[in-house]
Amino acid sequence: MALQNTRDMLNKASEAGYAVPAFNFHNLETALTIIQAAVKTRSPLILAVSPSTVSYAGLEYVHAIANTAAKKHDIPIALHLDHHESLGAIEPALQLGVKSVMIDGSMKSFEENIALTKEVVERAHAFDATVEAELGRIAGQEDNIQVSEEDSAYTDPDAAAQFVAETGVDSLAVAIGTGHGVYETEPNLDFDRLAKIREKVDVPLVLHGASGISEADTQKCIELGIAKVNVSTEFKIPFTKALRDFLVDHPEETDLRVYMQEAMKTMEEVAIQKIHVCKSNGKA
Repeated sequence: MALQNTRDMLNKASEAGYAVPAFNFHNLETALTIIQAAVKTRSPLILAVSPSTVSYAGLEYVHAIANTAAKKHDIPIALHLDHHESLGAIEPALQLGVKSVMIDGSMKSFEENIALTKEVVERAHAFDATVEAELGRIAGQEDNIQVSEEDSAYTDPDAAAQFVAETGVDSLAVAIGTGHGVYETEPNLDFDRLAKIREKVDVPLVLHGASGISEADTQKCIELGIAKVNVSTEFKIPFTKALRDFLVDHPEETDLRVYMQEAMKTMEEVAIQKIHVCKSNGKA
């Protein structure tokens, strides 16, 4: 199969009451692990890359990894640019063949966010690529975007309806009390707000900051209209811990192909668990 945009993926998920997992990868090992988990569970998959991952690994290499996976496996796979902040940052990916992008104008005014998102939507749709945008500010750290608890803002349902109507965006990330990174306290999600947004907005909704959200809360969000669940931090921590533990226990080991295996195995277990929480297993 070829790399896909996320239109059919998310529309099907929204209609059938499950969510497609969007897993951030950072190198070949994390990409292979995520892909293997999706193949084993027959789940559609969104491989997400942040600006820092694109800077670290190179857009061409990132695209090649995802494109190879799509051609090799018979499950729907999309490569998704996560939290990019300008058309200039997104344009090279569209030219290369990336079919799913996120424009993050959440730090701008409502009017500026609409104008920027509309510009990106018009350009991306010319390449048959889908666009995700964010309305409301999600607390925490995502790459170079830092939002304090004080500066975070929940998504207004009426503003969301206006935003979608004026931009033509394909999916919308909403702020309902989740946060990027590690939660210091138990998150208090605004399910009533999510239900109201779902009533007023007819595009698939996206949950950012899902690392650390309980299984029950994640599935309630899906029941209320979330069709895409983003996970990043919840992968990095167990991967790093497993790798560190192995190297401490085997200080003589110098073969990367050996000492990466335990970290990849641990991460795969987390990925499979998340796929089952999203109820996307068997939906490929």
